[in-house]
Amino acid sequence: MAAITKNIPRRIFSNYQSIRFYASSNRVKRIVKKPLRKIEGQLQSTVESLASRGYLRAYKEYEPSSDVADKINEICAINNVNSADKKFRDLEEKFQFLKACTQAFNHSIPNSQLYEIENVADVIKFYRTPVDTTLPLDGLKTVELPENLHIQHEYVRFNPETDTMFGGKTAFPKSSQIVTGLKYKDKYKGFLAKKSWP
Repeated sequence: MAAITKNIPRRIFSNYQSIRFYASSNRVKRIVKKPLRKIEGQLQSTVESLASRGYLRAYKEYEPSSDVADKINEICAINNVNSADKKFRDLEEKFQFLKACTQAFNHSIPNSQLYEIENVADVIKFYRTPVDTTLPLDGLKTVELPENLHIQHEYVRFNPETDTMFGGKTAFPKSSQIVTGLKYKDKYKGFLAKKSWP
């Protein structure tokens, strides 16, 4: 009897071919890489990333003068730099040239854009670009808005110690208001909400 039971599974499995199970194509999510598009030598994703948060950076305001190209050509002559569209000979030449431009214009090139500067034409393009440090919200103060849109620039924040209209009770009893910005730390006072246990 033992011999019969040993041979039955072998015969059953020997008649079948090995079957492999794969996940169906609709269950597997394929990762599609977005193609990187270049815009004037820059990666698109980098441009979008910096554009979305660029106004938060601490840049100095810069308004280009009308004779930017002439000044840069003078700096090229002083530093013996080829003013054509050829690349800089080495990093030392590039450093000395950009240092002279920084002193002449009182405006330095940020580290995030140094890799884009490959020749004198790139430097001229950079120094012709104005830098506006106005926050988008502050820029709306000078724009004429539609009649149905109103922006309150000096907004009011709730504080239970000073707002006694409803006995200092807030609509959000367990949420604190913490002011983190250095600019508004003195202007708007935050508070910690009392939390009951549990």
